[in-house]
Amino acid sequence: MKKLFVGSLPFSVKEDALRDLFSQAGTVESAVIIMDKMTGRSKGFGFVEMSSEEEAQKAVEMFNGSDMEGRNIIVSEARPQEDRPRTSFGGGNRGGYNNGGGYRN
Repeated sequence: MKKLFVGSLPFSVKEDALRDLFSQAGTVESAVIIMDKMTGRSKGFGFVEMSSEEEAQKAVEMFNGSDMEGRNIIVSEARPQEDRPRTSFGGGNRGGYNNGGGYRN
């Protein structure tokens, strides 16, 4: 199986539509749109798993830069998660003035 990154998706696109589109290139093992945990809305990207390297390559050639509901989608080979830089939230500066977090005389 080969995982593909699909970016610049219209926020209205559902997983079924993504699966249907990519099935034109071969067997789709899974199609997932990443959702924002706070709002429950699409983040505008997702992942599609194709059953073979050949089908994945065909999907990239067919759909990278293609129009989907007025947006040119990006399709590329997904990078392994450990290759992406980590972002840390929290820690460090806690806010407020001079890390005090409140008013001081």
